[in-house]
Amino acid sequence: MLYVLLHVKTKYWGQINLHIAILGTGMIGTTVVSEIAKFTGIDAITAVDVSQGSIDKCLEIANNPKVIGKVATLETEDDIAKVLKDVDVAVACLPHSLSLLAVKAAIKAKCHLVDLVGSNFNEKIALDNEAQEAGVIIIPGCGVAPGITNFLAAQGIEMLDEAEEAIMTCGGIPRYPVPPLWYQVVFRLESVLGLYTKPAMAVKDGKLVKLPPLSGLEKIIFPDPVGVCEAVITDAHSTAFILKDKVKNLYEKTVRYPGHWGKMSVLGELGFLDIDPITIDGITTTPRALAEKILATKMVGDSNEDITVVRVEVSGVKGGKSTKYTWEMIDYYDHGRNITSMAKTTAIPASLAAKWIAMKKITETGVVPIESIIIKDRFQPFIEELASLGIEIERKEETIV
Repeated sequence: MLYVLLHVKTKYWGQINLHIAILGTGMIGTTVVSEIAKFTGIDAITAVDVSQGSIDKCLEIANNPKVIGKVATLETEDDIAKVLKDVDVAVACLPHSLSLLAVKAAIKAKCHLVDLVGSNFNEKIALDNEAQEAGVIIIPGCGVAPGITNFLAAQGIEMLDEAEEAIMTCGGIPRYPVPPLWYQVVFRLESVLGLYTKPAMAVKDGKLVKLPPLSGLEKIIFPDPVGVCEAVITDAHSTAFILKDKVKNLYEKTVRYPGHWGKMSVLGELGFLDIDPITIDGITTTPRALAEKILATKMVGDSNEDITVVRVEVSGVKGGKSTKYTWEMIDYYDHGRNITSMAKTTAIPASLAAKWIAMKKITETGVVPIESIIIKDRFQPFIEELASLGIEIERKEETIV
């Protein structure tokens, strides 16, 4: 469970000093701490967690004298709001179940918030007026996907005169896959199985539609060493709502190695991923809970090295010609930082967005999706800063006369 707080003060000649407190010191939290600690003008960073052991590990990895640790409890909206009092900017990397509470707490405390979680979008956007009245910005879904994929699609649509289709493809896959599922869990298996069982929101012919889980299986090829993969349509989160009036068709797809989706589809069809309670020999559980217990031992690898693949394709008409923009990112385990690619590509965009709020490069208020922020004049500078931090995204343009 993670939360990152940036306390911002302005000194002479506009110099920015940041006091950062981190609530939760897991994989992403520790990465955010390490990255923000590198930004200039930081006074102190406080790592907060319920576990002293987790804090000690974070401090060891961050290895920065500006970082200190603090044990605390964060369970309710009031708990979070109390911590956010007198804090200017926060980055939330909390579990999905606490994300909406964090948004409400930030508004109550009049604290800017960057949230990695993209779920509960309708409930969050309903708080837009309250956030505006509080004078704060809430940015939901600001990681890699949702996050990078979303603003790439939004920018592609902005660059076209008429947008026909936007396809956002992303996947976190093992560098050295092993059978039987050719996949290893990076964060939480519970979230992975939720992705596999949730209907996929998309845009088809200009209308919002819900597609069955694991729809649209297709082969997709990336440069070596990734090679041939398979992708299925998964939930496009907020992007479908935000961009539905700007593009005729929009889909998000998730990548795995060949064979994985077929095996998971069979489990789904047979009911092993259902959440309705069942009783076995007097013990009540759910098929998914049982499947999680078994699959946890089958979704591990021989190495913690991973690869994150992103491909965003936006096609339509530009200057009377059929045009297609493609952005692609192939990111590997970062040996320099000693972190997974997924941790890096999730934490750095959120850290950078928080920095931009602190520097007043982002000045909007309300609940504002990343698709409405990192576009137009902000797009290329953000891409360049990501590249300077080790996340390189290449662009290709094709024109059909």
